[in-house]
Amino acid sequence: MKTSLSILISKTVYIVTQLFQLGAGGTWPGEIALTLNPNILQDLVKHIKKGIIVVVGTNGKTTTSLMIVKILEQHGYSVVHNSSGANLLNGVVSACIQNANWFGKLTADWGVFEVDENSLPIVISQLSSRLSETHGGIYHKPKSGVKDSSTAPPAGGFARNDKALILVLLNLFRDQLDRYGEVDVIAEKWGKALQEIRNQKSEISDSEILYVLNADDPLIAHLGIKIKNVIPTEVEESNTAAHRRGNEVDPSTALGMTETITYFGIEDKKQFLKTHEHATDSTFCLNCGHHLDYSGIYFSHLGIWKCNHCGAKRPKPQVTRVKIRLPGLYNEYNALAALSVAKSLDLDDKITQIALQNFQPAFGRQEEFTVGLKKIKLFLSKNPTGFNASLRTVLELKPKVLLLMLNDRIPDGRDVSWIWDVDFETIPNNITVIVSGDRVHDMALRIKYSQKTQNTELNDQLQIEPNPAQALETGLKNIRTGETLYVLPTYSAMLEVRKILGGKKIL
Repeated sequence: MKTSLSILISKTVYIVTQLFQLGAGGTWPGEIALTLNPNILQDLVKHIKKGIIVVVGTNGKTTTSLMIVKILEQHGYSVVHNSSGANLLNGVVSACIQNANWFGKLTADWGVFEVDENSLPIVISQLSSRLSETHGGIYHKPKSGVKDSSTAPPAGGFARNDKALILVLLNLFRDQLDRYGEVDVIAEKWGKALQEIRNQKSEISDSEILYVLNADDPLIAHLGIKIKNVIPTEVEESNTAAHRRGNEVDPSTALGMTETITYFGIEDKKQFLKTHEHATDSTFCLNCGHHLDYSGIYFSHLGIWKCNHCGAKRPKPQVTRVKIRLPGLYNEYNALAALSVAKSLDLDDKITQIALQNFQPAFGRQEEFTVGLKKIKLFLSKNPTGFNASLRTVLELKPKVLLLMLNDRIPDGRDVSWIWDVDFETIPNNITVIVSGDRVHDMALRIKYSQKTQNTELNDQLQIEPNPAQALETGLKNIRTGETLYVLPTYSAMLEVRKILGGKKIL
């Protein structure tokens, strides 16, 4: 009765939101439903047939989850997905309510949810409770020579079995310190949450939980080692001996469940940074506390790492190459994660590649708008690492004008001191920089300090325009027909730009 009433009220709120164009209904329906029934997510997702995929990380979760959705849809599966980008618990519940009928039943094959870093523990706690109640839709490959049409997968289906829960851990970077704290705090929370799944007294078997982890991020790779609560004695002794010899310890071996973890990473020395970024967040071994040694860094603390003290080393990734049209090394990581999910489920490679090649960016992430005969392209940049990655990509595109927009609202975090860790010094002097947003003068001061000289000509390259609409207009006036204005906004600033250009926010 409680669930039915929650669904009825929440769906009504969603319909009213759509009717009066108040937004996408990405949060309020879920917030109301959770107030009436705090465990409603368990009731909603139990009807999902195949399984649930959770994507979490500081950067890239919106794009990666959308890539996974497109891959699954290309294979003919139906998917429920929090496409609005609302990734707290209320956003996940809202997405389910939007796709459920008035009785709260979801008919989707898969659930794909991007989840906020801080919300991962509570979300997977509810999702894993669902797994202990139902295993519907799990396909097991029949024995050779045995036909079983009742359980056969669709074309391009799975060679092993559908996984009841797939956790995709992308990366951990410093982001909104006033809300999250340092990255090791989040990593510790994630570790405890993953361990609780393993400790649950349920019927979940190892083969029904799949982990897709970024081998290039030492924080994420370390979580892979800690997933199992009990390491077999003989494996522990073997790894201890390996440590003493300075040899590599295989995290998959320590888990005793190699088939449940897929590591992805980049194997391309040409992509190594020539100089380290200021925004380097985690360069210490979580096993022994000593400083990590890198043979190459792709960005921030992601790269080819090892600990010379205890022998811990970057796991060898199984998925290292992918073809995509989107520029940016960070998008390569996103695509590798999505491809890893597809490969782990033994989806057809050709169909998967078609989905990735046809992929269109998520809102605000290299999203493009046409204004007359000119273009505006958005690169969401919400933390030091993300801003550096966006700058690196945009500068490769040879821009004439950059518009940097800095807000300090709740979605952005109140503390904007992180802008001093962004490598704005990489911006050439011949590029016009326009700054805007709630904290426009903070950004202007940061850009001023990044300029290599203080001559009058260079001062003309920095323009301050607090009003976002006026800033966009100024930027367009500074480019020619056929050229592109590149906008690097924080999250709420990105929503503002989209509202100016399209007349509607997302949330």
